[in-house]
Amino acid sequence: MKGDYQELVDEISGLLGTPATLENRDFGLIAFGAHDSDDDTAMDPVRTRSILTRKSTPAVRAWFEGFGITRATGPVRIPAAPDAGVFRARICLPVRHRGVVLGYVWLLDVEPGPSHERLAAAMEAAARIGELLADEERAGADLSRELRATLTAERGWQYDMAVAALRNAVGPDAEGLHALLCVAPWSGDDSPSPRTVPGAAALCTLPWTPPAARPAPGPGAGPVSVGAPRALAVLVRLRSADNLTPATTAADRLRGGSGAAAVVGIASARRGLADVDVSWREAASAARAATAQPQLGPLARWAALGPYRMLTALPAAEPDPAVRTLLAPAHTELARTAEVFLDHAGQAGRTATALGIHRQTLYYRLSRVEQLTGLDLDTGEDRLLLHMALKAAKL
Repeated sequence: MKGDYQELVDEISGLLGTPATLENRDFGLIAFGAHDSDDDTAMDPVRTRSILTRKSTPAVRAWFEGFGITRATGPVRIPAAPDAGVFRARICLPVRHRGVVLGYVWLLDVEPGPSHERLAAAMEAAARIGELLADEERAGADLSRELRATLTAERGWQYDMAVAALRNAVGPDAEGLHALLCVAPWSGDDSPSPRTVPGAAALCTLPWTPPAARPAPGPGAGPVSVGAPRALAVLVRLRSADNLTPATTAADRLRGGSGAAAVVGIASARRGLADVDVSWREAASAARAATAQPQLGPLARWAALGPYRMLTALPAAEPDPAVRTLLAPAHTELARTAEVFLDHAGQAGRTATALGIHRQTLYYRLSRVEQLTGLDLDTGEDRLLLHMALKAAKL
């Protein structure tokens, strides 16, 4: 597929006599024509950055989109803007398929400029690029089946077969670094295209059970029924394990499409796809924790969850008998007081300030907590039990 794009870009470069660059609709570089000119201005900062980093900055993107390229059906001439690093005027050939823009071919504008006939021939080549991008997008959307099968299979031969199918579908990138995201609750399309999410290799929807009900879906989850809460699983490519920027960029984009209530759990980076089910448990657990404790989100990394890594791994169970009465609706304020007190390491002054109450009020409430639970808040193990029970109740 890459070779096909390069051949068409070279064809357009030859038709119009100037190096061409092909980018997807998110301004990610796909292919570029060779620059063999002695004119150094042909490599202005914008084109150089696009080739070296394989993307354009948000400011450059906004500048070009301001000329209507997302709606255009024919060539668009864009003037130079030295202040923005655009030292040479450009011609943009929108790459469309069935009325949908899928990318852009960029060329430096030259005087007297290409003829109408050559531009028409270049647009025909751009249309063939559009067909390739559409085919690739459809293939990418089909990966939802492979990803869903992998995330819902039990460990064993079925899981191994699902991983093999996913690895084959992803292609050479399968052995690279990935991070898995869980966007929940997801209210967008059933099968969003990976091409609409920067860096995404595959996406699929899965059932989602919010906190205070049952644990988030994991292996063995069934199909998503109409109207049932859903989560979106997103497999994102990474360049390095210590740089999650592609994952957070994708997370921000997806949250914008699923409403302000959505949170995103981000699993640890892993190489290859053998443990993608483990990644899903991490991502779903991080999303659960961020839903229960908003201060952890809206983007919650599994590695940064602290004690919630343990709490989210616990099976769903009835509250501990010692705290069952405290968790009743009638004692909501007492339960909150106890949690804030324990969150502040038992420091009365900081707790009273956080709650906006007098110290004597705090002491009274804590004595009531001890009466209701039978626990001694001066004992470390009792504090640990109460703290874990209060946190677990939210999950």
